[in-house]
Amino acid sequence: MRTFRLMLALGITAGLVSGAWAAPDLGRELGLPANAAAAMRSIDAERIRAHVRFLSDDLLEGRGTGTRGGDIAAKYIATQFALDGLKPAGDNGGYLQKIEFTGVQTLPATTFALAPEHGGALDLKLGADYVTNNQTQTDNVDVDAPVVFVGYGIEAPEYGWNDFKGVDVKGKVLLVIVNQPPSKDPKFFKGEAMTYYGRWTYKFEEAARKGAVGVLIIHRTDLASYGWSVVRSSWSNEQVYLSNDSEPKLKAASWIQLEVARQLFAAAGLKLDDMMATAGTREFKARDLPVRFKAHIVSKVRKFVSYNVLGLLPGADGGNASQAVVYSAHYDHLGLDPSMAGDNIYNGAVDNGTGVGVVLELAHAFAASSVHPPHTVLFAAVTAEEKGLLGSNFLGKHLPMAARRFALGLNFDAIPPIGVPESVNVTGAERTSFYPVVEKTAKAFGFDIQPDAEPGAGHYYRSDHFSLARAGVPAFSINTGMKFAGHPAQWGKAQSDEYTAKHYHNPSDEYSPAMDFSSNASLAKFGFVLGWQALLAKGTVNWLPGDEFEAARPHSPNAP
Repeated sequence: MRTFRLMLALGITAGLVSGAWAAPDLGRELGLPANAAAAMRSIDAERIRAHVRFLSDDLLEGRGTGTRGGDIAAKYIATQFALDGLKPAGDNGGYLQKIEFTGVQTLPATTFALAPEHGGALDLKLGADYVTNNQTQTDNVDVDAPVVFVGYGIEAPEYGWNDFKGVDVKGKVLLVIVNQPPSKDPKFFKGEAMTYYGRWTYKFEEAARKGAVGVLIIHRTDLASYGWSVVRSSWSNEQVYLSNDSEPKLKAASWIQLEVARQLFAAAGLKLDDMMATAGTREFKARDLPVRFKAHIVSKVRKFVSYNVLGLLPGADGGNASQAVVYSAHYDHLGLDPSMAGDNIYNGAVDNGTGVGVVLELAHAFAASSVHPPHTVLFAAVTAEEKGLLGSNFLGKHLPMAARRFALGLNFDAIPPIGVPESVNVTGAERTSFYPVVEKTAKAFGFDIQPDAEPGAGHYYRSDHFSLARAGVPAFSINTGMKFAGHPAQWGKAQSDEYTAKHYHNPSDEYSPAMDFSSNASLAKFGFVLGWQALLAKGTVNWLPGDEFEAARPHSPNAP
């Protein structure tokens, strides 16, 4: 029955009576104009496939930020927007929004050592034992500083938690644990769900604000939700920063392997397991370790530009939007690694050729519709997501209209092209007043809403909707859940685990003709309908009272 309802909702053809069966009641059920429902049904999996195939071609060399391949991708997306007839929403009457960046590539001449008071120094190997980057963006920097263990490196007054209490960290190197204190209490660091305090970006930002010169994040696969290979591949490439950023920066923003941390604690006469366990309790106290951190970091620094790509479809309101909608996806990936033998191109077919393919198909469907939406729709393909959500960060601060005039942001990132989904993941939607609409729409599509399968991984803070949320726009990502038509319940989880283990942030994330983009088309249709309902709503969407993003959003779209 569920499969039939899904076919009905999506307009998938079926040989019933006299030909194809299209869903005649979906628009009425969800309040869409008939022409809008027809536009939704026109969404085509094969057009999405074509976009993904091109964007993940070796020609684009992994779409690295600020590289030739990344620029080709941006111009391809801009061309598609132009073909659809979208209004340019970038700089100088074009589709491209220019962003100035500084790239910092750590070079092999870099050296790291941990020198305990007693015993010989522990020399570490770049890539195998640690990764690092000089955020101060200079060619060379030297660090010779004491190490202080600050647990999770978090100061969170709302939870009564301060890992920095009683210790001066200025001029020191902080040893911190990835993620956040373990909890099952939803009122304490949201229980098993990660807050922003658990993200590595927060740890670097907070340490720099407090005057530290470096950070060593202890990697642990179960806490990070990804293995060391992901850390190594991500940080072995050039790290990118927004130019002219006045925020404090670290000389050594670093990760270390768990076994390196074990040796470090042993050199201080301590046991890693004991220290990590204590760090998760209120009895924890930061402590200086009898170990000095010594590093010579050599970097290649370059200034460059990259681009967000913005296309706008004015609404029937004439562009005076009070509740616009923005669809987003990042088009960048990791580029190529010249030091790697064999296949060294990170093609990024799934991550995130699929998301861009969905946004391009949504733009095509909206633009081709014979009825204009009541308010403006913005389509945004952003750069530098893999460098820390930098493109969407810039977009959130430089939207074509004030953030308060956006009712909703829907983001698409790494959608597995593996067939028709029977469940969806919309983590973060429950934090908004729009969630009842999401529930009703999912039911109409025959989708179960699946809770975040890995709440401790902090997925909400790891994609571009987060940047829009920080700017005040109620936003979340749409992805498949783990249930797929024609497969047993555990099949989807097995596919997800295999992708994470073998292909995520690896050169093997490549396009294959065997990919089934019906999943992407299904979610595009779902996102199309959600966007239309936000556009048709009598009032704009808001964060629920008490949400961490509530303060960033005026409740009235007409607020000054």
